[in-house]
Amino acid sequence: VQLQASGGGLVQAGESLRLSCEASRRSSGPYGIGWFRQAPGKQRTFVASINWSGRTTYYADSANGRFTISRDNTKNTVYLQMNGLNPEDTAVYFCAAQPDGHAYTLARHYRYWGQGTQVTVSS
Repeated sequence: VQLQASGGGLVQAGESLRLSCEASRRSSGPYGIGWFRQAPGKQRTFVASINWSGRTTYYADSANGRFTISRDNTKNTVYLQMNGLNPEDTAVYFCAAQPDGHAYTLARHYRYWGQGTQVTVSS
């Protein structure tokens, strides 16, 4: 599975962004997708994940209520809608895939990783 994350950018506090994670066309599934982020000088942390069907999702406490993960399997794409962004959300955001269809919250459970997309939130 090859993953392409996009949608990052520079926004002001309170604004929104939607990140996309597109899997290569060779990836017929099933695969679960997780979003993680890494701020400068900090460890990579879990943000949200979704299983193949989209019926199971998990969120980090910091994301719950503000972020929504969803997927469109016809487009091989998973989305992370981020609302109410604040400077603490500034990080490089990575998506990862695990080809068993399940959603996980630990990075070590994901086999494939995409390149990151930078999200910067100014105060």
